[in-house]
Amino acid sequence: MKLLLGIALLLAPALAFVQADYAREKEITPAILVGDPVYLGLKSGHKFLAIYAPDPKAPAGVIVVHGLGVHPDWGLINPLRSRLAEQGYATLSVQMPVMAAEARADQYPPLFPEAAERLSAAVAFLRGKGLRKVAIVSHSLGARMTNHFLNHAGNARVDAWVAIGILGEFTEPATFKAPVLDLFGEKDLPVRGSGQVEIAGADHFFTGMENELVRQIRMFLAHRLR
Repeated sequence: MKLLLGIALLLAPALAFVQADYAREKEITPAILVGDPVYLGLKSGHKFLAIYAPDPKAPAGVIVVHGLGVHPDWGLINPLRSRLAEQGYATLSVQMPVMAAEARADQYPPLFPEAAERLSAAVAFLRGKGLRKVAIVSHSLGARMTNHFLNHAGNARVDAWVAIGILGEFTEPATFKAPVLDLFGEKDLPVRGSGQVEIAGADHFFTGMENELVRQIRMFLAHRLR
């Protein structure tokens, strides 16, 4: 028993120092064609990238959250943030914490608290722009990070959440104060949450199905953010 306790004490400091790879964040920064780069701050002093596409007439803002180890304009995130902006929403696509390129999704939970801090800063940014309603649209591991954020959101109120292809099941759903759309593709991974909408023919990344993905999200947001 004493030996096990000693091993645990030796490992504890190492676990405490798990952090995002800030250098890699800079390496994967995208070329931005739609929207403007803004930099939001953490309590640690680190500033992270977000891409803001404003609309002076927008009644609501949408935070867009990417998946494992990528950036805020990657893959399906680009049409999501761009087309939702065309539909009259102010969008803010946020760089989430990343690890080394070879890191697996199951290695990321130690970064969830920082992910939650980033999302809290994103909500505050949009509220500061005068947007009275804010939704989050998140994909894959980003949906798991958003789940963690909503479990501990406190005063950072969110009015709607779209979880696209969440990796794993929802945790502590009783803490959610916002309506949730659980959206996934017919060919997606088999683990599911609840209250689902399936898009026929779509894979985990909605390859070639971006229009239908955006359409489903737009319908949900139009109803929830009125």
